[in-house]
Amino acid sequence: MEFLYFLLIGAISGWLGGQLWKGSGFGLFGNIIVGIVGSIIGGWLAGKLGIGGGGLLWQIIIAAGGAWVLLFVISLFKK
Repeated sequence: MEFLYFLLIGAISGWLGGQLWKGSGFGLFGNIIVGIVGSIIGGWLAGKLGIGGGGLLWQIIIAAGGAWVLLFVISLFKK
């Protein structure tokens, strides 16, 4: 059940990251991957900045922020 929860947060945050960074949608599977990697990046950044919180919405926001950072880095290499 935790794995499905993890995938759901990854899919939502990947989709949100793609919406924030226009033109960077990768489809459902790609969004899940971007969201999962983004959640790792976002969690690391939140820890470094001393930002804490809990709950599903907070996890999605942190993961979407990390996905946005990942998409930004990807766009630097695509050009």
